[in-house]
Amino acid sequence: MKHLSNLPRFIASLLVLAFFGFSDAKAQGSKNSSNSSQINFIENSLGEAIKQASAKNKYIFVDAYASWCGPCKMLKATTFKNNKVAEFYNNNFINVAIDMEKGDGPQLAAAWGLRAYPTLIILNSKGKAVYGTVGFIKPDDLIKFGVQGLNK
Repeated sequence: MKHLSNLPRFIASLLVLAFFGFSDAKAQGSKNSSNSSQINFIENSLGEAIKQASAKNKYIFVDAYASWCGPCKMLKATTFKNNKVAEFYNNNFINVAIDMEKGDGPQLAAAWGLRAYPTLIILNSKGKAVYGTVGFIKPDDLIKFGVQGLNK
């Protein structure tokens, strides 16, 4: 998925969700991100990610996953724990992991037109989707994906 369709519906959904607020926010870790050995994710709170991204003028990296998804588990166990990947994403993005079958996940999955997991999405600081891909991705390719997203 090089671009996401349904953008107007996505933006409307974001506004509705932002208006009603988000739950289960866990703030990103305060440890020095360049020393982290894994990507630091906000869990299940796109609203918190947008708030932080707006304040820091950063893009948002979204890990849209399902708890039963094998490739999602592989990403968490390998790619997201790669030192170079962690340093790149923690320094350049606000990272959010969203279980697409819980809380606001189903509504976001419908708004974004997601059909498979994991789906990785880069949003601008206002929450607009600018780039995405589907499936497991190796560390070097995830860094390339992030660089491409930052250039959108």
